[in-house]
Amino acid sequence: MTRFGFLLACALATALGAQSLTDRFKEVRGPWELQIERGDAATVRRGVEALLGREGLTVNPSDYNDMYALVALRGLAARACVSEGSWEEALVHLGKAQSAAEENLGTAEPLLAKTRMEHELKLREFQEALAKQAPRLKELDEAPGLSQEQVKLRQQLKIFMDEQRAAIAHSERALKDIDGILARLRQAKETAAKTHADWQAFFAQEKAEITEAGGTTRYVAGKLEQVKADDARPRPERLAYARRLQKLDPSNRDVARLVNGLMGREEENEPAKPKKKKPATKKG
Repeated sequence: MTRFGFLLACALATALGAQSLTDRFKEVRGPWELQIERGDAATVRRGVEALLGREGLTVNPSDYNDMYALVALRGLAARACVSEGSWEEALVHLGKAQSAAEENLGTAEPLLAKTRMEHELKLREFQEALAKQAPRLKELDEAPGLSQEQVKLRQQLKIFMDEQRAAIAHSERALKDIDGILARLRQAKETAAKTHADWQAFFAQEKAEITEAGGTTRYVAGKLEQVKADDARPRPERLAYARRLQKLDPSNRDVARLVNGLMGREEENEPAKPKKKKPATKKG
């Protein structure tokens, strides 16, 4: 493969080379998102964090497809943490997702800029060659009674010009692909930064409300009534909030009942306490 061809292969988002983290993410994303919707956030969190531990640490920073998958996996891990009520851990994943998205764009931009320059240069060369030969071909097409050599020349020119048009179309598609890649990476960076900032603000608000309520126990009791009453919200959202309250106050039995109810589980009855035996009366 030529150097130009290698650069092109690196630039295309649809490159056929095996990319472990990207491929694995495509396989697990759908099932894991479904599990989160069903309420099985703990299983998803363990799975995502195991995958990040195995393959996320070895991602090549210059492979923007795998880096993009890394950002998405961090986001999925954060969703699982939010769903199980672990907001502190969600913020850690969101912070790492933001850092990875920034690094990915910062690394990809100069690489793709170089590839773009290669394509733009070749594109001008193809267009100039096409413009140079077009009048000559037109002249042969309009000339009556061509000699055998002229017929052969006209055929060669047609083949040459078809090749130039195909090369032009190829470079134009590559430039469009590069623009698409950069737009996707910029969007990932903006989304990661906004999500992280929003959850930082949400977490700070929770702390302020706990202080205002006079402590965690009172805060949880008050929020519990809101979650119970807000039955118009989707079940996954109510379950995530109920689990957050359970994380804050594990001793609250009403919160435990709400979590079990949202999960469709019947609350286990507490074992009956054995009755104390009355001391035997002494016979007089």
